[in-house]
Amino acid sequence: MPTAQFSNYPEVKDYLYGLRYRGAKYGIERMQRFAEVLGHPERKFPVIHVAGTNGKGSTCAMLESIYRRGGLKTGLFTSPHLVFQGERIQVNRQILNHELILQYTNELKETADTLAKKDADDHPTFFEFMTAMAFLHFQRESVEIGIFETGLGGRLDSTNVVNPEIAVITSISLDHVNILGDTIEKIAMEKGGIIKDKKPVVLGLPPREAEKVIREIAEARSAPVHSIRERFHGAVEYPRTNLHGVYQRYNAATATLVCELLREKFPLPENQVEEGLQTVKWPGRWEEHSIDSKTLILDSSHNPEGAEMLASNLEKLVHTTGRKPVVLAGTLGEFRAEVLMPVVARYAREIILLRPNQPRACTFQILEKYIPRDYEGKIRHAEVKDIFPFPGFCSAGEEGDTLVATGTIYLIGEILEALTHDLPVEEQILQDLP
Repeated sequence: MPTAQFSNYPEVKDYLYGLRYRGAKYGIERMQRFAEVLGHPERKFPVIHVAGTNGKGSTCAMLESIYRRGGLKTGLFTSPHLVFQGERIQVNRQILNHELILQYTNELKETADTLAKKDADDHPTFFEFMTAMAFLHFQRESVEIGIFETGLGGRLDSTNVVNPEIAVITSISLDHVNILGDTIEKIAMEKGGIIKDKKPVVLGLPPREAEKVIREIAEARSAPVHSIRERFHGAVEYPRTNLHGVYQRYNAATATLVCELLREKFPLPENQVEEGLQTVKWPGRWEEHSIDSKTLILDSSHNPEGAEMLASNLEKLVHTTGRKPVVLAGTLGEFRAEVLMPVVARYAREIILLRPNQPRACTFQILEKYIPRDYEGKIRHAEVKDIFPFPGFCSAGEEGDTLVATGTIYLIGEILEALTHDLPVEEQILQDLP
C-alpha cells in the first residue's frame, strides 16, 4: 500500500524535522541500503569528496566556482544551510526549491518506510534523507561533477557511500569531541575514513600529528597523497581569492591542487582556476554588509582553529580601522564558548551576547563565564530580533561603527535571515542535531 503523500512544503518541513530523531543505529550501512534501493544514483556522476574541521565548505565553494566557470554543470552538497533548506543542494548554484523538495520527499518517503518495516531504527535520518535527495537531483540534472562536503567526521558520514575521483581533507582540529574523539589523532582517523583505495588524496594544512595518521590510512589503501605544503613553498605562493582571511588562501591552495590533479579528466581553460577563485561566493565567512551607516561582518567561528583564524582577522580589522569593533557572539556547547569568548574580549570594545535558536545554544551565563574578568568593555544580552528588527536596520553600534557577528553558523544564519527577510523564513529548525 503506497504511503501517504504530502501536498505542501509546510507538511514536508514538519516531516523532515521529525527525522532528526530517527535512525538510532550508528554507521553507514543504512545509507548504503538507501542508495542501493534507489539504484545508486551517486554512481552516475563523478564526485569530489571533501572533509575537514574547518575550510571544507569554502573549499567546496571554490571548486564549484572553478568548474562551473570552466563550463561544467556542477552539483554542490553542503551543510548546514544558512536561511533556506534548499541551499544544501545546488546545481550551478541554483538552490533546490520548495516544489522539488516536496516531490523528492514524497518519493523518498516511500522508500524509507519500506526500509523501516522490519526495524524502525532502519529509517533514514534527516541528513541521510538530504544526502539521498542530492544524489537523485544531481543524477536527474545530469551534473558533470558533484562536490560533496561531509556533514560530520567522514568515516561514518552518510556521504561516504560515494566513490570519489579524489578525497580532500582541509584541516583537523578539536571539535565534536564527544562523537569524533578527544584527540587530534582520533579525529584524523575519522576524517581519513573518506580515503578510497588507489584514489588520490589532497591535504590542506592539518597538524603534523593528524597528517601522519592520514598518510598511514592512505598508504594502507594505496592512495597517493598530495599536500599543499609540498606543492606550494610557503604562504607567499598560496593563490589569492576574493574570500577574506588568510586561511582562505589555504583553502584556495587546496582547491587549486585538486584541479591540477584532475586536469586530465576535467581540463580547464587557461587562468580558469584563478578566475574561479576570484568570483567564489560563500556567505557567512568574514562576509561584509553595509547596514544602517555601519559595516557588519558575518563570520562563523566555532572551534579552537576557527578562534585562531578569528583572532587574526580581528587583529587586522583593529589595525586597519584604528578602532575596536562591537562583537555579537553566540555559540553551541560550553567547550566552544571557552575558546571563543577570550578572543572576542581581546578585540571588542563592546560584547553583545546572543542565543541562537538551537537546543544546545549556550546560555548568556555560560558565554559570560568565559569573558576574562579584566575585560573593561560593556557586556549586554540581546535577541537577534532586537538587534535586527527589520531588514536594513541594526540597533547596535553607532554610525560608522564596525560590528562583527561570530560564533556558531546557526547564529550567522539567523542574522542573515533577519537582514534579508521581512517575515521569518522559519527553516532554521531543519538543521542536523548539533
